Amino acid sequence: MPFEAIERSSGGTSEASAVGRRPIDLDAATDVELLDAHVAGDRDAFGVLFRRHYNHLWQLAVRTCRIQEDAADSLQDALWSAHRNAARFRGDAEVRSWLHRIVVNACLDRMRRNKSRYSVSLSDESIAEPVVERDDIARLEVSMLVDSALMRLPDDQRAALVAIDMEGYSVAEAAQLLGVAEGTIKSRCARGRKRLQQELEFLRNPGNRM
Repeated sequence: MPFEAIERSSGGTSEASAVGRRPIDLDAATDVELLDAHVAGDRDAFGVLFRRHYNHLWQLAVRTCRIQEDAADSLQDALWSAHRNAARFRGDAEVRSWLHRIVVNACLDRMRRNKSRYSVSLSDESIAEPVVERDDIARLEVSMLVDSALMRLPDDQRAALVAIDMEGYSVAEAAQLLGVAEGTIKSRCARGRKRLQQELEFLRNPGNRM
């Protein structure tokens, strides 16, 4: 993620603007304190905040998008958006939830623009051949099948299921994150789970699990 390029393009913070501000321990600061420091002109605060949540946000982007290239591009788009619009954070939700919403919206926006890239690659060159026991291989293959089925869901259903079933948000929180009514979240989850159940029914037979 070219975070340094974003920092350079934004101009960073001048030495003069930093004079008179009490320095904070960025590593010990809360997410809100980091965001406030960034808005106030601290050139390092946003980087600390982003790196703190990078793994979570990357996994969210991968689960929401269909391919890793789109996930990477969406996460970069979200980073730019959060960096530019940090002053709009109202504090009515956790910073992590605010970042979650920005990433999901960036993923959905990119997928709408890339409808022609609907196909899903079932191979992942980033996953090395594991030297593991047979049971671990079987679990990995089941996990890949589940992920593949999840990727074939409509975007709105997948986003709702990721928020509820994978990220652990409540229905109310997911509705706020995705900007829809709670009933819509429930409906999307119900339809998505039904489709997953239909596609993965064959796994109920132990003979299909290696």
